[in-house]
Amino acid sequence: MTDLSRTFGYQSVAEDERTRRIRRVFSSVAPRYDLMNDLMSMGIHRLWKRSLARQAAALPGQVVVDLAGGTGDVAALMAGKGAQVMVCDPSLAMMNAGRADKPSAVMWLAGTGERIPLAAGSVDTVTIAFGIRNVTSLENAMKEVLRVLKPGGRFLCLEFSRPWAPIKPFYDVFSFTVIPRLGAWIARDPEAYTYLVESIRRFPDQEEMRGIMEQAGFAQVRYRNLSFGIACLHSGVKPL
Repeated sequence: MTDLSRTFGYQSVAEDERTRRIRRVFSSVAPRYDLMNDLMSMGIHRLWKRSLARQAAALPGQVVVDLAGGTGDVAALMAGKGAQVMVCDPSLAMMNAGRADKPSAVMWLAGTGERIPLAAGSVDTVTIAFGIRNVTSLENAMKEVLRVLKPGGRFLCLEFSRPWAPIKPFYDVFSFTVIPRLGAWIARDPEAYTYLVESIRRFPDQEEMRGIMEQAGFAQVRYRNLSFGIACLHSGVKPL
């Protein structure tokens, strides 16, 4: 049966509005984004990102792209080991906020998850930390990651997920009450952080995300829970 929303352009209108909203959010919070992440996670997000960088294990001569890399904190962890590390992000405000204090080895590239401005089969590893839930189309982003990866190349995705049941009530209270208030106080934009919390709630859980990656064409799909499932590190390989 024909998808009328796509045929008549309704889906594209909704996606365009979502894209504009996301751009507004990140332009608004860019100057205080790293500080807010520290406060919201009590610094634990840095440990999660180090786990991602360790698993990426960038090697000399490799090309590594940190998709939706924002201020470059993950890219900085992977730089300096001889790999060519790039931040790819649609928000110039976010990249400009991080560029000054990041290693000169980090390269900066404007692009989205659905349109990565790199040649097919040119990248050894694609990483993304807390950015996959902000793409307009998860399906198209997965296809694009597969396109730019070399055969045997890896995709590592760090994202919020479903926490273990005993801690979920406390986590929900923190997410829906404390985070927006911190956004109002520090970032001066509670609406932006309300959006971020909502986007976490809508994102697929661990098993759903594994199924999405497998359906997209990734092999050897695995995941590892971090901090009782509050965050999850997903991984997959482009088939040879």
